[in-house]
Amino acid sequence: MKKIGFIGAGNMATAIIKGIVARNKSAEGIYVYDLSEEKQRLIQELGAAVCGSCADVTEKSDIIVLAVKPQNYAEAIASLRSAATLDKTFVSIAAGISIAYVQRALGMACPVVRVMPNTPLLLGKGASALCPSENISDEDKAVVESMFAGSGVCEYITEEHMNEIIAVNGSSPAYIYLFAKAMADYAASCGIDYDKAMNLICATLEGSAAMLRESGDSADVLIEKVSSKGGTTIAALEQLRAHGFTQAIHDAMDACTKRAEELGR
Repeated sequence: MKKIGFIGAGNMATAIIKGIVARNKSAEGIYVYDLSEEKQRLIQELGAAVCGSCADVTEKSDIIVLAVKPQNYAEAIASLRSAATLDKTFVSIAAGISIAYVQRALGMACPVVRVMPNTPLLLGKGASALCPSENISDEDKAVVESMFAGSGVCEYITEEHMNEIIAVNGSSPAYIYLFAKAMADYAASCGIDYDKAMNLICATLEGSAAMLRESGDSADVLIEKVSSKGGTTIAALEQLRAHGFTQAIHDAMDACTKRAEELGR
């Protein structure tokens, strides 16, 4: 069984670890290092082994997940570089960090998988985009995919689009939360109980996603099926279009991509 290490024990790393533990019914072979003693304590409660340094995790592991923020990458990789070898696979889940950057920082062409997950992974409903380097083994590729597929949906994306995909699945939960909050705030302004409205909105979002996946209809066809000529939905859609709804989404996603490029290495 492959041994998996985590540099950083934040929410995303913890979600991945929980998924592995749930599937394997054990935390054996999982090694973690984090600067926070509190996070290390939580990891120990899951049964994973806490290590004393980034290098210690790397030495003990076959696959190492770099779960640190982009601004901490250089420091983290410098501290584990001495323990890196060409037969170890590194997984990067930070926005904008390229495969080439990780390999340059390690000083060797280790196999690298660039991944963009999202926070619903915490509930086992994640959406993760994966991009492996060409020199990864089939076994390691399968292990890395299972780490994320076990907690949601995975798609393979070429690296040229890994910054753009952040706007599609990485940051997009925030847009959806904002949309849901605006709807619930409107309901509350009309005297409807906020929690009851949010419950209906969440169910509507879940049902709409199921329709997009399972109905066999395109988004345009589904919009048309909800919209009766001269009806309430048409009135709402006309206002969204008048306020540049689609362009606002495109502009937001473009800003997200540009920021990823700025963070990128």
